[in-house]
Amino acid sequence: MAVWEHARMADDATRQLLDRFVGLLRPMPSVVAVWAHGSLAGGDYRPGRSDLDLIAVVARRPSPEQEARLVRLHESLAAELPQASALHCSYVAAGDWDDVSARHLTWAHQELMRRPVTPVTRAELHRFGAVLHGPPPAGLVPPVTGRELAGFVADDLREYWRPALDHPERWRRDIWVDLGLLTLARAAKTLESGRLITKGEALEVLVELGAPAQVVEDVRQRRYGSPAPASPQWAERRAELTRGYLGPAIDGLLAGRRT
Repeated sequence: MAVWEHARMADDATRQLLDRFVGLLRPMPSVVAVWAHGSLAGGDYRPGRSDLDLIAVVARRPSPEQEARLVRLHESLAAELPQASALHCSYVAAGDWDDVSARHLTWAHQELMRRPVTPVTRAELHRFGAVLHGPPPAGLVPPVTGRELAGFVADDLREYWRPALDHPERWRRDIWVDLGLLTLARAAKTLESGRLITKGEALEVLVELGAPAQVVEDVRQRRYGSPAPASPQWAERRAELTRGYLGPAIDGLLAGRRT
């Protein structure tokens, strides 16, 4: 079966990219599996707007020589297929899954870094991860309990997003407005019911939660419409509305969790 048959919302260019990427990885003897998560696997993928979030399971941690080879692979792929700039992949050694805090070699935003595979990503892999190569996640990735998932989501709001509101300059940027609001909505649903929802579903939840209607529509247009760049005046006003909403909303969610 062609790998892209698992990517429900993929266009031809994305299918070509996935085929090419997996084709380049498979000859490497240490590659055990390649999976997709995020929007691509969850059914809310938007070509040209969504990232391609992938996990490659390898038999052992890459050596410095293998790291250099992976950098060359990703750079050559981006030169061949420009949409590969949105392809992000973490390389996880098969024996390292038990440590949730472990930081794994990751190619993202056109550079090599190290970051953990979060409980949210692990839960996505179990619930709707798409197998692009090798065995499915269930046999390799330890399950995530509802308590672990809720704890991570709450900690992320408390330790990352709440302090970020103290930096007004960040919130003049589209990416902070989009991710901040969507993360809140997705966290609210996970804390309420344990569900993982898409970004599209999160927009509807934001309406239910009373987020500023103008800002919600602004996010919707950026993801699904054809928005014009934000004027300086609107970027400033949007930042004020977003920060004014998110602070009490995050505090309320966290307070509800303590009661």
